[in-house]
Amino acid sequence: MTQYSNQYSSHKLPQLLAVLSIMAGGVVAAQTPIEDLFIVAQALNEDAAESQAQLDELDDERAKLYGDYQIKLKEIDGQKVYNRQVQLVVNRQEDKIARLKKSIEEVTSIQRNITPLIWRMIEALDQFVTNDLPFAVEERIDRVDRLRTLMDSPDVAISEKFSQVLRAYQIESEYGRTIQATETTITLDGQERNVDLLRIGRITLAYQTGDGKETGWWNPNAGAWEPLGDTYTIPVRNGLKMARKQRTQGLIRVPILVPEASTQQGG
Repeated sequence: MTQYSNQYSSHKLPQLLAVLSIMAGGVVAAQTPIEDLFIVAQALNEDAAESQAQLDELDDERAKLYGDYQIKLKEIDGQKVYNRQVQLVVNRQEDKIARLKKSIEEVTSIQRNITPLIWRMIEALDQFVTNDLPFAVEERIDRVDRLRTLMDSPDVAISEKFSQVLRAYQIESEYGRTIQATETTITLDGQERNVDLLRIGRITLAYQTGDGKETGWWNPNAGAWEPLGDTYTIPVRNGLKMARKQRTQGLIRVPILVPEASTQQGG
């Protein structure tokens, strides 16, 4: 049996190997499509995973873009609100500019009209000082001259010029409500005399020499200094003391110019 088997094995082994080889070859051939399918499936899975990753990435990008879009919409809405607010401010500023331009035009018109008025006021003030009682003459004439110089200055606003003219009128007005005693020089009988000058408003301008021996007044009708009688010596002296606050205020007798019409009626 053993011998037979050995013989069988020795004679049939090549054939058996051949059959096994054929069978093995068939198995290999049969397994190749499955491996290919596995490889293809794996490749598809990898492609699908890659595609999914790209889709996820695109979805994230889409979400980001959408978020940015929403933010931009909000920014645009905010910008619209801001633009409307700015436009309102611009409109108000344009209205204000228009009003200012109109005001400037009106001011220019006023300036054209007020400049001649100021000049007339200065000339009237000059005439008033010339025809008024002769007190503080140099000071008052110098004030008028300064006003003329001021009017020729281009660096001074018209409002300031007008203010200075009004101030000069105010000073002249205050003279009519005050009493004043000054030492000055007047011309008497062609000679310069040092005297004490008493001004009571614009009612009377009287003088008295230092020794008290001579008392007089300015006669507006005559336009000259005239002596007064002895009856005015003490009143004028007291008036000088009142003006210098050396005596309590009170009533004094002073010469005044009575209008002719009143005189005739009284007679």
